[in-house]
Amino acid sequence: MSAEYATFGLAPAMRAGGVLADGGYQVHRDFMDFIVDGRPLLFELSDLDAVSPLASDIPPAIFTHQVRSLLLEAEAPLPGGRYVIYGCPECEGIDCGAVTAVIERDGDDIVWRDFAWQTDESADLELNGYHGTGPFRFRAAEYRAELERLLDDEEARPRRRVLLIGARVAVLAKLAAALRTIGIGAEITDDAAQIPAEELRTYGAVAFGRAVGEAERAAVCAAFERAGVDAAHVDGLAPVVPLLVAQIEHALDRSPVERRRLTGLTAEAGEAEVTVTSACRVRLVAYRMDRLHRTHTHDVFDGRLEAGSHRIPLDGRAVKGQSFVVARATGGVLVAPVVR
Repeated sequence: MSAEYATFGLAPAMRAGGVLADGGYQVHRDFMDFIVDGRPLLFELSDLDAVSPLASDIPPAIFTHQVRSLLLEAEAPLPGGRYVIYGCPECEGIDCGAVTAVIERDGDDIVWRDFAWQTDESADLELNGYHGTGPFRFRAAEYRAELERLLDDEEARPRRRVLLIGARVAVLAKLAAALRTIGIGAEITDDAAQIPAEELRTYGAVAFGRAVGEAERAAVCAAFERAGVDAAHVDGLAPVVPLLVAQIEHALDRSPVERRRLTGLTAEAGEAEVTVTSACRVRLVAYRMDRLHRTHTHDVFDGRLEAGSHRIPLDGRAVKGQSFVVARATGGVLVAPVVR
């Protein structure tokens, strides 16, 4: 086993939820990702749609147990001293598959080794092992300090609520319902000044409809400022629920910019340009509003992209008039208007 040390850290990450074009949805999850040698470990495991056990939406007692488990203060949950490193974002069972590894003490060090994809109680390293990933040797003091700070760090549990303000109540109601469906709390108001400061502090973002005037926006911003809240502000691009959901999810993303997988999106009438920092699956969907304000959805692209910038053709019929493109990848979502 290598005697070289790897650095260990933790950073906020997000599994982007969303309302899908077929009417389905995927759940929004915030979690703390493992940073090994300055890079998210999740990026090393192909294009895996998964979250760590350190998710912000689990009950505090379970969150604490997960931290203690990774500190080796609790018995390993799987045979052979194996721990779940990443699991299914939609459920808690191992049946959907999970990345596991042996975590053990070796003198004054902590070692993660024998990474594998596991769907039952046993792991077949020959068939399902992540060959070439690990082993990782961490200095125990650094490892323990990173995990223990989660037990007292409220920032590890982000504010997953958004305040909605706008004139189109029907659209706001549909948007609030969609956000709640994917796991983001949402409330509607027309007067943020009447909301107690302690409640305002539970919001991570405030979203404005296009009809909200400057004076009203300023009053809302002042209310949040008085409450000492640095909430993200979202200006709704169009009354299209999936598009607004994507905007809000992007605003709620707390992951460090330098550690995001999806980092750039621009769109013109003929093509979109997408930038990713590591190989991953990317999905692009175009939303177009016609003259009667009806929404048209068009699947633009769904495939694996290597690290770098990529130009993807846009069908002119799909993006004529007022149009927008949403890009989704594991861990992130971006929105861009189509510029002409």
